[in-house]
Parts: sequence; structure tokens; C-alpha cells
Amino acid sequence: MRRTIHFYANPRLWGLAFARYLRSWWYMVHLGAIAIVMALSPSTYNRENRLAAARYIYASTWQVLPWFALASALISLVIIRIVLVTAKSYGLSNFALEMVVRVLVLELIPLSAAMFVALRASMAFDASALGLARAGMSPQAANDEALRRMRRDMVPQLLANSVAVLSLAMVTITIVLVLAYLNVYGLLPWGVEDYTRTVGRVFTPTVTIGFVLKTVFFGLAVALIPTAAILELQRYPRRINSTVQPGAMRLLFVLLVIEAASLALKYI
Repeated sequence: MRRTIHFYANPRLWGLAFARYLRSWWYMVHLGAIAIVMALSPSTYNRENRLAAARYIYASTWQVLPWFALASALISLVIIRIVLVTAKSYGLSNFALEMVVRVLVLELIPLSAAMFVALRASMAFDASALGLARAGMSPQAANDEALRRMRRDMVPQLLANSVAVLSLAMVTITIVLVLAYLNVYGLLPWGVEDYTRTVGRVFTPTVTIGFVLKTVFFGLAVALIPTAAILELQRYPRRINSTVQPGAMRLLFVLLVIEAASLALKYI
């Protein structure tokens, strides 16, 4: 509390804080560029890294895919029914299906997949990754060991988190599209033509490219920002006052910015 009051009472510290803030963002962007280059380099994928990536992908995607898909399907089913009933009461039944596709498929499902992966894989902050000195190691040795662990696991974790966001989003979208058809047309097969025409009217080439890019950016943000925050703490040590994953608030901010930019480009 005293440190906070001292900071606001001393304008000379504001410039230092702003410079530190800019340095933190630049470090995140720089690390992300390095990680992407490493992920695209064939020399990165030796046997050890391939096995590590497979383990991370299995843990972050396959283990949670059935439960996430089931929970998302149940919530989406409720939303679909609400939209259909509301649209019918206002005489807008012809627009109900398009509204479901635009709201659920284009916006809510990719964002919920990114938030779920971030919450499960990234925001469960393990302080032992930064507290190696408590195990009897010197600060320098603890710092070197933490950095070595990050370098060894960074690229496989980045790949796993990116794949998790893309996989959870795509599988859930497929299930929701099937549920939407069943709720509107039932088991009748002659609704397929009208259904595909409606979905195709939503997924124009521009919207499809934007949707794919948004989902990819979600995956990169979830994969990069928490890792960059932890590495930054190793490079520029400071006291940790919270058990929340470093970079959690920044990740939330970036996800919201990506979503807002996507909405602005489509509807403004």
C-alpha cells in the first residue's frame, strides 16, 4: 500500500513505469517472433521435442476435448432454443438460423475455446517454476535452471496450446452447426439446401478468412503471452504479489482486443 501511494505521489516514477511497460510489451512481441521462427524451423523437431509436443497436445487437447465439446453443446443448445423461440415470437424465424451462426459460431465459440485453454493450461500458475531458489539453489543457478526449462518446453507448449484452441473451436463449431440444423428442421432431409444456403451466406470469403485469422491469433495469444510473462520475470526479477499466472490480465486484454477488432471489421 505504501509503495502504491509513493508511486502516485512521485511523478518522476511515472516515466520509469511507462518505459517498463513498453519494454514488457516489446519483450513479449520479440519472444513471440522467436518462438514462431523456432516452430517453423525443421531443426526444432528432433525426437525429444516431437515426443514432448505430442505429450502436451494430448494433455491440452485430447484429454479435455470430449468434456469441452459436451459442455459447449449443452450451453449452445440452450442458446439456440432461446434464439429460435424469441425470433418466432417476433415473427423473425427466417433470421433465427443466421443469427445463431453469426453469434455462436463466429464469435462465442472461438473466444470460449481460447479462454478455456488459457484457464486450464496457462493461468494455473505454478510458483515453483519461479521459486527454484527455495530448494537450496543460488539465485543465479535457479534463474539458469528456470530459463533452461522454459527453452526446453517452450516450443512444444506453444504448439500444444495453439492446436488446443483450434481443435476445440473447430470440433465444437461442427457440433453446434449440426444442433442448429436439428433444431430448425428436425430430422427432415429436405432442409439441407436451405440450411447450406443460409450458412454459406454468412461465411462469405472475407468472413471466413477473418474467422480463421481470429482463431489463429487466439491460439497464438494463449500460447505466447503467459510464457513471455514468466520469462520476463526470470530476466527482470521482481517480487510476485499474486498467485495468478503472470500475463493473465494482459492475455485477457489481447483476446478482447482481437475480438473487438474482428467485430469492427465485419460490422462497421
